[in-house]
Amino acid sequence: MKIVSGPDVLSQFSLDYLRGASTFGALSTETLTWLLNEGTIYALDKDEVLFAPGERGDAFYVILKGAFAYYKSHDDKYAYIRDYTLGEQIGFMSMIALHNRVGSAVACEDSLVLEVNNTLFSRMHETTPLDFGLLMMNLAREMARTLRAVDNIVVDKVHAQKETPPS
Repeated sequence: MKIVSGPDVLSQFSLDYLRGASTFGALSTETLTWLLNEGTIYALDKDEVLFAPGERGDAFYVILKGAFAYYKSHDDKYAYIRDYTLGEQIGFMSMIALHNRVGSAVACEDSLVLEVNNTLFSRMHETTPLDFGLLMMNLAREMARTLRAVDNIVVDKVHAQKETPPS
C-alpha cells in the first residue's frame, strides 16, 4: 500500500465524482474536502490485502476507485462473501462493533481507499455534526441493505432445504 495525498486525489477526481459515492452522499463540499485532506488515502495494487483477520478494527475505508473482494473467516475456514465497489465502505462493522477484523479485503484491481479511523470519525462528529449525521445515515443505510441481502439468502436456503425430498 502506498499513501496518496488528498490534493493528489482531488486533482485526479472531481468533487461531483466523489460525492457520487454512496458513503459520501449529500456531504458538503467542505466536509468532503476536509475528509480527503485529514484522512489517510491508500493506493493498492491488484491482489493486495487491505486488512486481514485479527487486525484491529479501528477504521473503515471508503472505496474511491476500484473494488475489493471480501472473504469471511470462521473456525479456520474462509468463504467469499461479496465484492465491495466504488463509493461503498468496507470495515465499518468491525469499527462500530469494537472488534478485530473477521475477514480479509483483497483488491480486485488497482484501487484507492480513504481510511476513516476512530480519531477522524470522532473529529468529524465534533467539527461538522450535521454532516456527521448524514454520514451515519449513509453508513446505516448500507449496513441495512447488506443485512437484507443476507436475510434473503437465509430465506432461500431454508426454503431450498424444505423442498429437497428426503433421501
